[in-house]
Amino acid sequence: MEKIISLCKRRGFVFPGSEIYGGLANSWDYGPLGHLLKQNIKKAWWQFFVQERDDMVPLDTAIIMNPKVWEASGHLQNFSDELVECKKCHHRFRSDHLLEAARMEPGYDKEDPPKTMADVICPDCGGGLTEPKQFNLMFKTFLGTTDDTSTVAYLRPETAGGMFVNFKNVQQVTRRRLPFGIAQIGKNFRNEITPGNFIFRTREFEIGEFEYFFNPNKEKWEDLFEMWLGEIKRWWQDVMRVNMDNLVWHEIPDGERAHYSKRTVDIEYKFPFGIKELHGIAYRTDFDLTRHETVSGQDLHYTDPETGEKILPHVIEPTFGIDRMMLVSLLEAYHEEEAPTSEDGKMETRVVMRFPKHLAPIQVAVLPLSKKDELASVAKPLAAELRKYFSVEYDETQSIGKRYRRQDEIGTPYCVTLDFDSLDDKKVTVRDRDTMSQERIAIDEVKNYLKEKFKQ
Repeated sequence: MEKIISLCKRRGFVFPGSEIYGGLANSWDYGPLGHLLKQNIKKAWWQFFVQERDDMVPLDTAIIMNPKVWEASGHLQNFSDELVECKKCHHRFRSDHLLEAARMEPGYDKEDPPKTMADVICPDCGGGLTEPKQFNLMFKTFLGTTDDTSTVAYLRPETAGGMFVNFKNVQQVTRRRLPFGIAQIGKNFRNEITPGNFIFRTREFEIGEFEYFFNPNKEKWEDLFEMWLGEIKRWWQDVMRVNMDNLVWHEIPDGERAHYSKRTVDIEYKFPFGIKELHGIAYRTDFDLTRHETVSGQDLHYTDPETGEKILPHVIEPTFGIDRMMLVSLLEAYHEEEAPTSEDGKMETRVVMRFPKHLAPIQVAVLPLSKKDELASVAKPLAAELRKYFSVEYDETQSIGKRYRRQDEIGTPYCVTLDFDSLDDKKVTVRDRDTMSQERIAIDEVKNYLKEKFKQ
């Protein structure tokens, strides 16, 4: 993790938030490369789960909604964690996180792990802890010019609420028949007590999720659940291209699931700091539409056009944390290996980010061997032409060896180098990130050559 965090700041993937003012705990800004990587992940997710399917429609709902939305969903009453505070340094922690961390300490395989907070001390100063208290995770704000209970509103803790309250609007305007899904990607906010582990747990984060509505009298939820589990596996294997051995499919047992869920599977990942939840899928029955119908007083039933039957659809909900997927992408891509230097052939450690080509923030680097005008006059028009099809970076400073190493470290799949021979033979050298092999290609063939490479 230290190497990843260092690389992210040094190369412009992730910066500490508000850094020049001393930062803000677990607030992160996505730099130029981080923004591009995150956008590519969102684009790939949208294409795979929404664009390529005929049973999915898009939506983009408001971050601030009527507070009754969160009353109906149960967030105002139940969306909370247990908080403990150190009596000495007054730092606050989630009690379940402290218990989990204590169990992971050396020695607990030979003795009983702590079962209650009375057996745990503050990890920062060793002080005693208060009794656990419930802490609501909703971010509160106020609408208008007065700060009183009549103007209280909340930043959304999830995107699902907006999809449920818009179910009837979407169904009527799209004339969709069940089963179909509503999908969106958006920002969410949770006042986490102990965020941490870089971008894994933050107070402001992005989620991609969809609600898949179906008629339980026509479709078996078990079959639909398995179908979506299969699609999720295909996503990780074919699109994100992770090592599938690093994923853990955790079936949540009875008694530990949310009260409205008949089945929940957490997809976990073997992070450097432990096996943690990456995202999940749940069968939520008709809980959400029932609650919103009750609280709003509006009829949210769906009428089957074939039978005339009126039902409240049931829902299967896969949820994906975009920031956590980006962290996994960084971890999976990071490699260190011994490689010869360009200057003298000696071996040195090469850091290379082996992103899948379609996710790489920079896809092609155009590197003229020198800054001289005669090379720039060819290199710049080539870069401009390639930008119509790829994400391109133009770099003419430092030695070519150092420029190659920088492109390796940011994960650029291909470097296109122009030398003085290019002026005569009208060819360039294309270097492959992963193999470091080089191929001489005619300038007017570079575009099509790269297009074919990105299809592989």
